[in-house]
Amino acid sequence: MRMKKLLFVVVVIISSVGAKAQMLALNTDVMLDAFQTPNLGVEIVTGERSTLGLNVFGNHNPWGVDMRITGVQPEYRYFISGRPMHKLFVGLGAIGADYDISWKGKKYDGMLFGGGLTFGYVLNLSQRFNIDFHAGFGLLFYKHSEYYKNDSYKEDFYVGGVPETNADGYMLMPTRIGVSVSYILK
Repeated sequence: MRMKKLLFVVVVIISSVGAKAQMLALNTDVMLDAFQTPNLGVEIVTGERSTLGLNVFGNHNPWGVDMRITGVQPEYRYFISGRPMHKLFVGLGAIGADYDISWKGKKYDGMLFGGGLTFGYVLNLSQRFNIDFHAGFGLLFYKHSEYYKNDSYKEDFYVGGVPETNADGYMLMPTRIGVSVSYILK
């Protein structure tokens, strides 16, 4: 339910900003696609040297691994080259995700949010196609229920029908690493 509300807000924001945009591009991160995590991004020119982008992603049991992730990543980019969607850029982004992962005999069920910096380079292939190389790092805050697979989650981690978290914290880690292919619509 949370993701449906978030998706609705994202569509409304993109629609209102996109109406005044000079240039609009759709993209997909081929590295996320390679990890069986479908994703879609929109990038809108907001100034002579800047863009505003939003990427949504999610997966469910990629390669048979017991995992589910859904998330969103808004990002502001400043292009050092002096032209948006062209050459070097630095970005300021955020991330929010909901996850349920089984890893090495443990289950992690929770959410994370955070922000960080992204650096990259956009290679223009033609008037309509770009390849975007990017890497970013940042601070992520998480809150989840962490338990062994054999634990009785329903009995041990629910209080009054509400799931209790037993792990929270933060970590400095990559927030965005990839190669995106973009198609410029207008």
